[in-house]
Amino acid sequence: MSATQVWTIKRLLEWTTDYLRSQGSESPRLEAEVLLAHARGCQRIDLYTSFSCEPAEEERSRFRELVRRRAEGMPVAYLVGHKEFYSLDFRVASDCLIPRPETEHLVVSALDWARKRSRSASQPLRIVDVGTGSGCVAISLAKHLPDCQIYALDISSKALQLAARNIADHQLENRIILCEGDLLAALPGDLLAVDLIVSNPPYVSPAEYSQLPRDVRDFEPKLALVSEDEGMEISLRLLEQAEQSLGSDGAIMLESSPMLVPRLEQWLQARVGWRLLPTVKDLHGHPRIVAAERPAANHP
Repeated sequence: MSATQVWTIKRLLEWTTDYLRSQGSESPRLEAEVLLAHARGCQRIDLYTSFSCEPAEEERSRFRELVRRRAEGMPVAYLVGHKEFYSLDFRVASDCLIPRPETEHLVVSALDWARKRSRSASQPLRIVDVGTGSGCVAISLAKHLPDCQIYALDISSKALQLAARNIADHQLENRIILCEGDLLAALPGDLLAVDLIVSNPPYVSPAEYSQLPRDVRDFEPKLALVSEDEGMEISLRLLEQAEQSLGSDGAIMLESSPMLVPRLEQWLQARVGWRLLPTVKDLHGHPRIVAAERPAANHP
């Protein structure tokens, strides 16, 4: 960006869009707008009413630094410190995964199941979110299921600290209990059974990890991405643990890779005590959410 030229908002956006596109961005215009709005401390919509304005040098300096870091691969969500998920705003940081649109299917599936179950339940549903990260799934569920109690679990203490801030932002401290530990081992010992387990567990194989896009591989936490056994190990371990934790007619819903979904379905079909529910596809038509119930007959 030449210092001798007049850099209006319109020109800054045009130049940055071209530059980010040349750096491999799939959404260069959107990213340029988000970063410039953040640098100016305004909403994206405000940029469109200020195209002819020339930002102050301090704002341009902040914007240049954001663009530089984005060109190096830093995800936009980490640069601005927040991300929208299920029409809610969440703080994000490099200690947890950035919420993704695919995971909204997990929320929708869980809400559908929980609302049907609530009609016949004699007490509030007990829901567990395994690998809560930023807390986006647990918070989204709590916002739409006012009577449920949610346990949000994670092995990362830093992720739980971020989740606690998001829970406080959404005023849900009395509805969501944070627990640190490995999968369902983190649940309180006096919790006898739960109604619904949801999770977006790590499901990237070690071989796939090296092929991930740079902004994912180099910046998002590997702990939240990679699982052994070709990506299956953590999901299968969670399913085995769920057999002991789910109550009568309880259900589990897992997000996974479209390549792994058939293997998870086969495992559930072959395992005594599970009833497979319809698999949910994402917006691209790929199988994404595996779901199953524990029939009441298995819980005398």
